[in-house]
Amino acid sequence: MRQGIHPDYHRVVFQDNTSGQAFLTRSTVNSERTIEWADGNTYPLVNVDVSSTSHPFWTGTQRVLDTAGQVEKFHRRYGKRAK
Repeated sequence: MRQGIHPDYHRVVFQDNTSGQAFLTRSTVNSERTIEWADGNTYPLVNVDVSSTSHPFWTGTQRVLDTAGQVEKFHRRYGKRAK
């Protein structure tokens, strides 16, 4: 890699505001807030609104739409038009 053209890539803790879960990873994002991690080191802290611990798709609480029923309801209401 060429020197001086890449952003600083460092360890950062992301914390989910909804579930409170936190995870340590590497990122280029900067933050003035810090947190002491389990390893005793202090890392920048970035709060996020949604992560895999609170997103409905990953938690299995997502709402399933009955699309076939919606189409049938539309055809009953407005009638199926012949081509």
